[in-house]
Amino acid sequence: MLCTTPQFAVLLTIAVTIFGGCESTGPRLSKPLPANHPRTYVAGFVITPPVIDGKLDDVAWRRAPWTQNFVDIEGSQKPTPEFRTRAKMCWDTEYFYVVAMLEEPHLWGTLTKRDSIIYHDNDFEVFVDPDGDRHTYNEYEINVLGTEMDLYMNRPYRSGGDYDIVWDFDGVRSAVSHIGTINDPSDRDNGWTVEIAIPWSSLADTAAVECPPENQDTWWVNFSRVQWPYEIVDGRYLKPEGAREDNWVWSPQDAIDMHRPEYWGLVQFSTSQPGDIRFAVPDDVAVRAQLRALIAADEKFSATHGSPPKTIADLDGLWKPNHDLPMPGFTPSDHGRLLVQDYRGQQWVVDARGRIHGPRSHR
Repeated sequence: MLCTTPQFAVLLTIAVTIFGGCESTGPRLSKPLPANHPRTYVAGFVITPPVIDGKLDDVAWRRAPWTQNFVDIEGSQKPTPEFRTRAKMCWDTEYFYVVAMLEEPHLWGTLTKRDSIIYHDNDFEVFVDPDGDRHTYNEYEINVLGTEMDLYMNRPYRSGGDYDIVWDFDGVRSAVSHIGTINDPSDRDNGWTVEIAIPWSSLADTAAVECPPENQDTWWVNFSRVQWPYEIVDGRYLKPEGAREDNWVWSPQDAIDMHRPEYWGLVQFSTSQPGDIRFAVPDDVAVRAQLRALIAADEKFSATHGSPPKTIADLDGLWKPNHDLPMPGFTPSDHGRLLVQDYRGQQWVVDARGRIHGPRSHR
């Protein structure tokens, strides 16, 4: 049943204002992006940081734009998510700030111990790869109870990677607020807000780039929302036996796998205040788009044939070359093979473990 007290009426008005509104359209661009490019966002610099209380009443958040609505992790070929999710970002010299709003008619959670496997509950997740090399990235998860998990990945699982869950975002601050009641199936809720402040100091050892970033530096970032089905048994929320979760993300992954950093969104840090700032499209978007397609084709060929391709001709039909770029090729190395792409006199290399080596061109 719905509570009808005057206090709830005020909260309901706030919920309609926050969770409703116009569709997000994404940032203005300095030039066009390639088709199917990951999503982009400009994070503005704030003089007065937001108070980490799970609310959106700070000047920083009022000025910052929303991301586009989250989509299914596999992309547009899948149904639109049942509930709306979107986020905002900003920064200062100490923290990278993220806030997200998640529509949710039934708020429930079970995990209360830090570094539990939080995605076994409904959760919100942040992924950060500062230098865009597909390796050495970080993950953060939080549920509606405010329980956190964070870890460091040396490389994606499918590239033989492993995680370090002992690693922490030292000094991370977070807060959750909600419009509704948690773990009470007798009423209908509206949703929850999560607010996170990630210290640059906690990223400095693994980022391989300047922390905090410089003006127009661009990092690879994505957000995920895990949503489980439920049934109500004896006044409690329970997962049905054999249930499978939905995965809703900001920038689609084209697979049920968040550990594909080359598909994450591009977040550009501007020293201008949050607002309608133009995203300065990096010069390397074309070569990165081609490398992304080649990595996918390489993996598909290897899965089908049980061995990696030996020449670029082996990938015929699995990828569409960009004829404005030089043709890439495979080169043998002591550790396997290297995928080499020359671009504007600069050499980009994807090594045997899938790490991208290239010049920093995100300034």
